[in-house]
Order: sequence, then structure tokens, then C-alpha cells
Amino acid sequence: MKMTSVGVGLLIAGMWCGNGSSVSASERADGSSVAVLSAESPVDVASLTSAQASGGLKEALSRGVTTAVAETGKPGGFENNPLIKIAMPDKLKTVEKGLRAVGMGAQVDGFEHSMNAAAEQAAPAAKSIFMDALKAMTFEDAKSIVAGGNTAGTEYFKRTTSGKVSDAFRPIIEKAMANTGVSEKYQSLMGSAPKMPFGKSPSVDINGYVLQKSVDGMFTMMGQEETKIRTNPAAQMSPLLKTVFGKF
Repeated sequence: MKMTSVGVGLLIAGMWCGNGSSVSASERADGSSVAVLSAESPVDVASLTSAQASGGLKEALSRGVTTAVAETGKPGGFENNPLIKIAMPDKLKTVEKGLRAVGMGAQVDGFEHSMNAAAEQAAPAAKSIFMDALKAMTFEDAKSIVAGGNTAGTEYFKRTTSGKVSDAFRPIIEKAMANTGVSEKYQSLMGSAPKMPFGKSPSVDINGYVLQKSVDGMFTMMGQEETKIRTNPAAQMSPLLKTVFGKF
């Protein structure tokens, strides 16, 4: 398997790196083993201890989680990020167009702001759930994650934590939506919307919509951070990450 850069996971799994370099073992002064890079041979997974491999991967994913939570759990964390901004539901795009056409664009923007603010308030609750999943990760989990690609760790979190994240987010989002008047804004908008031809305006479970978009946005940002750590040596900030995964 070829890669254009030394990925975090591939150094664990012992696969070929795009630049032909590999990991071998050397000794510290205290006799402990350290993984270092050598040239022109495939990565030998045996040169990494289980503690080094799992520790390095867990640190990489932990940094990704911490960054993703910090970026989403602040004012504007969702709303100012085009990748995860919670916009008017697709089913209501025609309604939105009609509202903006009659001069209610500010009310639509206010409604969208309240949805994103609710997601931003909920985001910090995910961190402890993700960290618990990291603690439960085995070396076999790590090898499976490596084989899956640049967002395999994020996919692992989706499989093991999606339900827990949704459960943790739900009461926070419901409270935040009540505080910011999301439901009232929604009802007001729908009451003011121009009448739809040939039928009623579509209805949407706004609480469920914001909850799902909040969870999806969190995983999107985690995937972005995981990819960055795997593919960008500059993102490998700690000595452990440089030792196990870095080029230097």
C-alpha cells in the first residue's frame, strides 16, 4: 500500500510509505526501545511495541478530539464554518425562498443563528464520551483503524459513540433551543410563510433536525482533524507523535 506522506496509522500497521522510509527500533540511554525511521525497507510492525503503537495513535486521536470540540464548542463554531453550519432544512428551502422574497430574511437568519447556537452549546459534552472510547481501544482496534484510511478513527468513534453522543446532546440542545426560542422562531416563520400552492407547507421535527446536524458536524470536524494529523508532519506536535509517526 502506497501513501504520499507518512500517515499516522500506516506507521503502526507496518505498511509501505510513499517515500520508501520505514520504522525501525533504536535504544535510549536507559535501554528502552524507540521507533525511528530508516530508509528503503517496509515498515516492520514488530519494531513498535504495543504501548508505542497504541499510545501514539491514542494521542493523535485525542488531539483531534480536543481540537474538534474546542472549535465547535465556541460562539460561531458551527455558524461560521461552511462545512457544518446548520442551515434551513432542505424540505423548507422553498419556504425560505418565499420568506426572503417578502422581506423576512433577517428572521430566517435569526432562526438559523439560534439553531447553530444550540449546537455550539452542546459540543463540549462530547469530549468525555470520546475519551472513554479511546480508553477502551485495544491494539487490535488500532490495527483495524489503520487499514481504514485517513478518517478511520472517526469512523470508529461513530460506531462506538454515536448513540451516546446523541443522548448527551439531546437535553443540552433542547434546553438551548428553549433558551434561544428556536421552536417559537420556527412556528413564527412558518405562520408568516407565503401560502404554498397545491398544499400545505412541509413540516419538520426541528429538535431532531438540530440534534442530528450537531452530531454530524462534530464527526465532520473530527474527520478533518484526524486527516490533518495523519498527513501533515507539522500537526505531529508532541515528542511521542514525532517518534512514532513523524518523518524527523
